[in-house]
Amino acid sequence: MTTKKLIATRYIFLSAILIILAGGLVLLPKFKKHEGIAPELLLSNAISPERYISTDELADKLVNNDPSILLIDVRDKASYNENTLPNAVNIPLNKLLDEDFEVYLNQTAYDVVLFSNDSFKADQAWILCNRLNYKNLHVLKGGINQWFNTIINPPKPTENMPKKAFELYSFRKAASMFFGVKYIDQIKTSETKRVSTTPKVVIPKKKNKKMPVEGGC
Repeated sequence: MTTKKLIATRYIFLSAILIILAGGLVLLPKFKKHEGIAPELLLSNAISPERYISTDELADKLVNNDPSILLIDVRDKASYNENTLPNAVNIPLNKLLDEDFEVYLNQTAYDVVLFSNDSFKADQAWILCNRLNYKNLHVLKGGINQWFNTIINPPKPTENMPKKAFELYSFRKAASMFFGVKYIDQIKTSETKRVSTTPKVVIPKKKNKKMPVEGGC
């Protein structure tokens, strides 16, 4: 068989396969397409800095027991078990679109705060959820790493820094004590009471949905 005939035979074979596959697609049942958010609106939301919440803002809300916050840790289960934020629910990024977790993410009663080690995976989670037109979504800027660097282990300002820097440090130091950090200068007659950071489940309320149990006690 000549080279030209061999090439022609291959094209005919490939064409036959494509025709068969096309016919199979016609016979498949029709599925409802999820339109989600318009691309223009998604882009507008993506470039807006308003989706981020700082560690200081979040710490203030947690210290004041703000009931509107729902924390979602999008890291893997092992990282979540090692350390996480108080009351966070674990929904790994690769399981984010599982039907069981929609009740946590598609919220109107809570402000959903997504977080990871930094902002990378949480940003991905935000884009996926925003594409589905879920509301009240936020990303913890800097993630767990920024949380530990600012709230759990706040840097002490130097003498030449402005007054605001010392005020911020005082707030962060008080917040870190709330989350269980102990300072030598604070231990006088009794040990500072430690507040457990073991995650507790926050169950979102949503009608006609059976809600899965996630998180620790």
